[in-house]
Amino acid sequence: QVQLVESGGGLVQAGGSLRLSCAASGRTFSSYVMGWFRQAPGKEREFVSAIRWSGGRTYYADSVKGRFTISRNNANTVYLQMNSLKPENTAVYYCAAGMSYYSGGYYYADEYDYWGQGTQVTVSS
Repeated sequence: QVQLVESGGGLVQAGGSLRLSCAASGRTFSSYVMGWFRQAPGKEREFVSAIRWSGGRTYYADSVKGRFTISRNNANTVYLQMNSLKPENTAVYYCAAGMSYYSGGYYYADEYDYWGQGTQVTVSS
């Protein structure tokens, strides 16, 4: 089992920044990747970013490239730095852990095995 706890969400004006954190505990040594997804009201959950624990390779959705940065530390915490936020970035952001190896970019929700409860990000115009 892996437990994931997100934090750092909140209300920010357009153009502002937020940093989300995801603290992982449990069988984290068995996970290959950590990812962030988001879900806006009335929309499906969508991929935002991911990072491999080994090697640190990162992946981003086209809509956030150049504005969001994913990183990790050595204490099983993953961060998502979000800059130049837009109202359309408003969503619940979820952290996820993938326990299987894939050669691709971990862009799909079914490639992840554990999910956090989510943290709300609201960007006002």
